[in-house]
Amino acid sequence: MREKRFLIIAASIGSGHIKAAEAVADALKTKYPDAEIQTEDFTMWRVSWATAFMKSCYLFMLRFIPNLYELMYRFTGGRSGGLSVQSLISAFTARDVAALVKKFRPEAVICTHPFPAGAASWRKKRHPDEFLYATVITDYSVHQMWIYPNVDCYFVAREEMKTDLIAAGLPAGRVFVTGIPVTSKFHQREDRDAILESLGLLSGRKTVLLMGGGLGIGGLDAALQALEDVEIPLQILVVAGKNSELRLQVEKLAEASRHTIRVWGYSPRVREFMAISDFIITKPGALTISEALAAELPMLLHDPIPGPETENAVYIARKGAAIWANSEAKLKQGVAELLSSEETLAAMRECAHEMKRPYAARDIAEYFSEAFGHFSDMKKIHGR
Repeated sequence: MREKRFLIIAASIGSGHIKAAEAVADALKTKYPDAEIQTEDFTMWRVSWATAFMKSCYLFMLRFIPNLYELMYRFTGGRSGGLSVQSLISAFTARDVAALVKKFRPEAVICTHPFPAGAASWRKKRHPDEFLYATVITDYSVHQMWIYPNVDCYFVAREEMKTDLIAAGLPAGRVFVTGIPVTSKFHQREDRDAILESLGLLSGRKTVLLMGGGLGIGGLDAALQALEDVEIPLQILVVAGKNSELRLQVEKLAEASRHTIRVWGYSPRVREFMAISDFIITKPGALTISEALAAELPMLLHDPIPGPETENAVYIARKGAAIWANSEAKLKQGVAELLSSEETLAAMRECAHEMKRPYAARDIAEYFSEAFGHFSDMKKIHGR
């Protein structure tokens, strides 16, 4: 009997979908040490030229015509508009998922982005006993583009999303509230003093983390300006992602700043940065939010990508773990409040503690133990 094979299909449209896939892969490797686990980026030209082209269009819209992207997000959020676009994308990309399935022959396919999810649903409809099919929704709300038939299970961030999927016609027994998966390092404690020393930073000084997601967008210039107006000396950690131009700008700003500013590109040390920071200023990407919740780090959220990130910000702020700054004036107010009120920071940390789900990836991996047995029984019933 061959070892289990998992195919995880993500999309590097931002870093969150990829990071969620990596977290699930790590948890599966722990649960099934001998398993073969293959993670594929569906936006690579060699994997799916159609999805790679859509990614290019998406990045172009975000940079030059973000209002058009917001209109498209709203249009596809409705059932009629969403279903038509879903059908079109699935038709163009179904053969790409089929090629991956034929190549890797997985027992389970797990998608962390709606584009491959649609193509996998297409394949599952035509070959229902070929693999177990799971979708991990990497947002704090359900958009029509995530909803497909033929899915064996959905993993979602919160109870309200389960309710929404049930209302859309999905069986309750196929929807599991696990949280959004983050890597295991986010449920491990860090030595704050040791990290500060390794970075040459002071333990008694306020430290602020700035992030703009994997693409290095998200109004970091406005956040830096708000912090530059603060008179007390700060330690500012900036993660610029893959935006090399932004990194150079921050390095230049650091030379003349009254504060100590350190800047990185795409960094694997985010957990350490969160451990030493008093709060984070970031666009409200779901993975960054989930990581901050796991680290019990207060958040100042601003400059979202139109669509789901606005919904993320509203939800997290309503729960008390973040301040939602939907203007530059509110951004400056939020900075002043978080730097001056230890009570506010403590209350936000407590809210994050109540909300966090650091073991989501482990819980997703655990699901397959029972699911494989059930799936095998169903194939026997069908005579396959």
